[in-house]
Amino acid sequence: MWLQVESTLTCFTVSSLIILLTIFAFIRLTKYNDWEEISKGNTAAAMALGGKVFGVGNIMRYAIVTNSSPLQTIMWGVIGLLLLILVYLAFEWLTPRLDVNGEIASGNVAVGLLAMVFSVAFSFIIGASIS
Repeated sequence: MWLQVESTLTCFTVSSLIILLTIFAFIRLTKYNDWEEISKGNTAAAMALGGKVFGVGNIMRYAIVTNSSPLQTIMWGVIGLLLLILVYLAFEWLTPRLDVNGEIASGNVAVGLLAMVFSVAFSFIIGASIS
């Protein structure tokens, strides 16, 4: 039983740190101040960041369920995080007519929703790919 508790706490701690790392990485990538926009009530910014957090949480779920050691969970979680960052950058690159950062910063909920769904959808693909 104690081995299971130790494993649970390790996976929880590692996953939480990777999610926090993700938040840090994504707020550095966006051209607007995520926390400032969210504190002003910008739903688009909250949806976009929330989708990324959900996405990494989902990726970590796959990493935990399909790996037997904390080191493997960390490795595949970080690989998943990097893939989600690449997906985010590709999303911006593939939508040249749409200034994603600018639209989210101005509160465009449609763009925030699209960014959220994009992160969530690709998190399932990434998760399945790493499992």
